[in-house]
Amino acid sequence: MVGGPGGGGPRTMAAAHDLEIEEDVNLNMETEMKEELEEEKMREGRADKDPFKPRKVHRIVSKWMLPESVRRTYLERANCLPPPLFIIFISIAELAVFIYYAVWKPQKQWITLDTGILESPFIYRPEKREEAWRFISYMLVHAGVQHILGNLIMQLGLGIPLEMVHKGLRVGLVYLAGVIAGSLASSIFDPLKSLVGASGGVYALMGGYFMNVLVNFQEMIPAFGVVRLLIIVVIIVSDMGFALYRRFFVPENGSPVSFAAHIAGGFAGMSIGYTVFSCFDQALLKDPRFWTAIAAYLAFVLFAVFFNIFLSPAN
Repeated sequence: MVGGPGGGGPRTMAAAHDLEIEEDVNLNMETEMKEELEEEKMREGRADKDPFKPRKVHRIVSKWMLPESVRRTYLERANCLPPPLFIIFISIAELAVFIYYAVWKPQKQWITLDTGILESPFIYRPEKREEAWRFISYMLVHAGVQHILGNLIMQLGLGIPLEMVHKGLRVGLVYLAGVIAGSLASSIFDPLKSLVGASGGVYALMGGYFMNVLVNFQEMIPAFGVVRLLIIVVIIVSDMGFALYRRFFVPENGSPVSFAAHIAGGFAGMSIGYTVFSCFDQALLKDPRFWTAIAAYLAFVLFAVFFNIFLSPAN
């Protein structure tokens, strides 16, 4: 016999109890979500007040430099300590050397430097290859205003954000790998020409960044990805145009300069630079791609040394 209004009491009470428990769980979840949001707001508030952690800048940098999968990790630990000192110091050194040769050394004009830089102890010259520091120090000397302005704009505009994300040690590794690759490639493919400029290092940064954008195109916002690729292409075309002019169309009394460093620096960036810049949240030394790139780079260096000692027309 079915009971009346009082019938089924235990079931009703159990249902009511379950409903109360469910409401308590929902209430607790809402409270936890509110607390998490408040904590996030507090963290953002503290970050905005912290002069060493401008979150808006880091957000912009993360969108331009990193695929979406690692942006959150970067933003959680982003800071400017240490600041991007490597690129800044290199740029100051290059500018100081340019001013020295433009102002204190005799020049017919300082828009395009010729006679002064040819006597510099920094420039790479085939007949002085035994002075091994020249394979690196040539990056400090530039052929004119257009040359140094182009390199400074490119390496500061790209190098500082890269250094904010990857820090100076990794960026310095890529930059110097491009510089050395540039001088060695010039000694092989253009063995009788002098070499000046930081284009090898600059192209290494661009090559590494270009490969990251290309590989992670979908994650780096397609519209931005297209813009980035177009910017890189425009810069490369204009800079290579100037380099080709300096190499093939310079007046007879001028100083033709090799352009092989641009290409070699780009390849160094697309190999070593790509592996370094794609390992933001990973141990670089545990990545087999990094050691593969290093092995290929060292093989090229050994071949270049052998060529310069035994096979170079400049001997």
